[in-house]
Amino acid sequence: MFRSLARLAAGLSLMIANAALAQGFEAQVAPPRFEETAQPGTTFRNVLEITNGSTRSARFLLKTADWQLAPDGSVQFSDALAPGSCRPWVGIEAPEIQVAPNGRRRYRFEVAVPADAADGQCRFAIMIEGEPQKQADGSLQVTGRIGIIVYLTIGKGAPVLSYLGTKVEAVQGRDLPVISIRNTGNAHARLAGFLDAIDANGAKVTLTPSSDPILPGSTRAIALIPIGDGPNAPEPKLSFPLRLKGTLESPPLRLDLDDSASK
Repeated sequence: MFRSLARLAAGLSLMIANAALAQGFEAQVAPPRFEETAQPGTTFRNVLEITNGSTRSARFLLKTADWQLAPDGSVQFSDALAPGSCRPWVGIEAPEIQVAPNGRRRYRFEVAVPADAADGQCRFAIMIEGEPQKQADGSLQVTGRIGIIVYLTIGKGAPVLSYLGTKVEAVQGRDLPVISIRNTGNAHARLAGFLDAIDANGAKVTLTPSSDPILPGSTRAIALIPIGDGPNAPEPKLSFPLRLKGTLESPPLRLDLDDSASK
């Protein structure tokens, strides 16, 4: 059993991606996140895959971090142990690895859940950094970072969701209905499903929620995105007000909606 815990670097500002090209270094990491379950007194183990897209051998530094969502939905990582952090349970295979040119490396990690762990969720990130490059002034500059988030639900941990209302907001340049969802449970949720909408002109539109995580103890604005009739169909334009009806799910939870959205 390996129990190598890496030291953490300060001042992390990172992106999360599935097989994403990080700025400044050619690394791809999959999967983009882990959403798994474990019981108290057990050890959860899994593997991520790191690909070196460069024609040169690359050295990567790995560590864990705590994280939180900023009000704008971006992820903020921290080297400091957050209150109630489960990172002391986490073991990583090695603090640094070498990957051959255009090569792949499977990288193991584990979470040893204490026998007395309460129901809830262990959340942390595994950080992959490029080897720091020496600058002309002698300083070291990190060449790129990728963060892979792990959601490990412990025991009977589960979200508890409530619908607070709908409003219209500008989302990436267009007006969309946005629902407000409160999570009073002890694990995160992601909404899925479809809502039927009728717009101001009587046209029928199908909406689907964004897959943004709704963390325990948080209220999250979830955009409802219109989808076309086929895979290549353009996104339908919405004429407000909209009448919304249908069911959204975050298994095993179901949210029945019957509401309107107007500017």
